Amino acid sequence: MGLATTLFSSMFSASVSTTRSNPFPIRHGRHLLLRRLRFLSTPKSCSLSSQRSFPKNTARRVSCSAVEVEDGTDDETCELVNGVELSLGEGVDSFEAYLFKAVKNNNGTGLLLLSDLFGFEDSSTRDFAYRIACNGYNVLVPDLFRGDPWPKEKPRTEFERWMGGQDPKRVATDIAMATKWMVDEFMAAGISKKLGVIGFCFGGGRVIDVLAADQGACFGTGVSFYGTRMDPSTASKAKVPVLFISGDNDPLCPVSVLSDLEKRIGMGSKVMIFKGRGHGFAHRPGSPEEDSDAEQAFGAMRNWLHDGLVEKS
Repeated sequence: MGLATTLFSSMFSASVSTTRSNPFPIRHGRHLLLRRLRFLSTPKSCSLSSQRSFPKNTARRVSCSAVEVEDGTDDETCELVNGVELSLGEGVDSFEAYLFKAVKNNNGTGLLLLSDLFGFEDSSTRDFAYRIACNGYNVLVPDLFRGDPWPKEKPRTEFERWMGGQDPKRVATDIAMATKWMVDEFMAAGISKKLGVIGFCFGGGRVIDVLAADQGACFGTGVSFYGTRMDPSTASKAKVPVLFISGDNDPLCPVSVLSDLEKRIGMGSKVMIFKGRGHGFAHRPGSPEEDSDAEQAFGAMRNWLHDGLVEKS
């Protein structure tokens, strides 16, 4: 059995439910196959237990779907990506996550993708995660807001009140749990490799927090897209390089702050600035011009991850 068919094999030993009737949308000619998902060459069922111990009667929700490409995506080698909806943790400490797993050309590398304020179910975030998986990665997108993302229709005057309900310690704990889940799954599959972490906006800011707390134990590199609420003093504790991507017309992520973070982290970190671009352009392009820059940003991220994680393994 090859790597693409055996990766994460330890988590498939209970039951697989059918796909949701209204799955997330995929653009660029991609479509969802509403069928039961087979991750292994021999029939097995899904389980999230791996090497962790959970009560035998603990309910673990899993829904599986497969995402297939009709005509490919530009220069990317992508034929099939599996998606699994997960529930991590137990009881009041549980939260949802979504795993995208490359079936063909799987490079055996895991990535943690931290969403913006609109949450892990947002179509732009999932579309981006899917594209990354197309390049051979296994991408876990946790629900950082526990089912309470920022509603796009809400007035900005209520933002700080909403943000006040998102406990930073709880968010950090959930990210740590998602990280441990990925590490455990890789270890159970006999793979010992460093993970990568990517984030947009709020999630981009948390990339710095994650790497500072990790101290190089689990993560080998990070990519922060227009991160917000970043603490320079925290950044100096990071032990791996970070690629910062932003626009020079983004008041939420000043270029001066990124330059400071780059110097504090060192380790070969890099700042990539797109002229005239504002917040969110890389994963939410709003014009043909932004589309072009978004593609360039994606390519830069892809090369950074390959050089920092795949080539070094």
